[in-house]
Amino acid sequence: MSIVHERPAAPALTRHRGPSQPTARPVPGRQRQDRAGLWPYLLITPTVLGMLYLLAYPLARAVLMSLQDFRLRQLISGHARFVGLRNYRTLLTDERFWQVVRRTFVFMAVNVVLIMVLATLVALLVERLGRRWRLAVLSSLVLAWAMPVIAATTVFQWLFHSEFGIVNWSLTQLGFTSFDRYPWFAHGPAAFTILVLLVVWQSVPFAAITVYSALTTVPAELYESARLDGASAARIFRAITFPMIRPIFMLVFSLEVIWTFKAFVQIWVMTNGGPGDATTILPVYAVQTALSSQRYDLGSAASMVTVLLMAAVLVFYFRQMHRQEGETP
Repeated sequence: MSIVHERPAAPALTRHRGPSQPTARPVPGRQRQDRAGLWPYLLITPTVLGMLYLLAYPLARAVLMSLQDFRLRQLISGHARFVGLRNYRTLLTDERFWQVVRRTFVFMAVNVVLIMVLATLVALLVERLGRRWRLAVLSSLVLAWAMPVIAATTVFQWLFHSEFGIVNWSLTQLGFTSFDRYPWFAHGPAAFTILVLLVVWQSVPFAAITVYSALTTVPAELYESARLDGASAARIFRAITFPMIRPIFMLVFSLEVIWTFKAFVQIWVMTNGGPGDATTILPVYAVQTALSSQRYDLGSAASMVTVLLMAAVLVFYFRQMHRQEGETP
């Protein structure tokens, strides 16, 4: 009897499959985050496109016209010949142009100095007033600032009118008979002075309110400590107030440089740059050249030179400011 040894059956070889890997699917939360990240850019896109159309395109068009022979004929036909830097050479060799440049810098310097000094004094005055008087003064500043430029210019024209102006009448009543029917806008220095008064009157409210808002951030404890040490008001302003408000002060200063450098509406409405060239600055000169002489190419070149000069002034000023800040311990 044979004994058959049965071998145990080999276990079946089975392939163990790992857990099934799901197909990568987009996570809804991540999609929402991506959309949320793009949404701010979509919101500002219309504004950016509008700025490019209203600012970048005219600037590029002016640069192109300044490099072409562009007069009334080319304006109608639309075909202008490229002449390179010829318009700039014509402009820079014109003695009248350099007289206008000097007058522009004088106009800017006088206005900016007066604006910043008066605005600082008004801001310091408002800071020391009581609540009611402070509200009254600030309201008056806002109303003066909100007046349209054309309306304010027209008011100043009537104030200094030779026959019906209240300025001539007041001076005559005070005994200055030489101002009876005095033609202010027929004399260059007088017209220049009136324009300076107008620009300063329009610009001081914004500068004063901004400087006053900066003054409110200075801690009162610093003033108390300085007074206990016996510091005078001028010393307190130099050592405490101005260093604390210097960033805002410099920002306002830069804005006033830009605004006075490109002042046009007040001069064009009141004097058209006259009498003669007494009140002609670079923006007025550019418009006069383009419209009166129908030299749109030279007018565009003058506009580009104005932009470059203004940018150079601001770059020089900012470099000096950063250098002073770097030297401050």
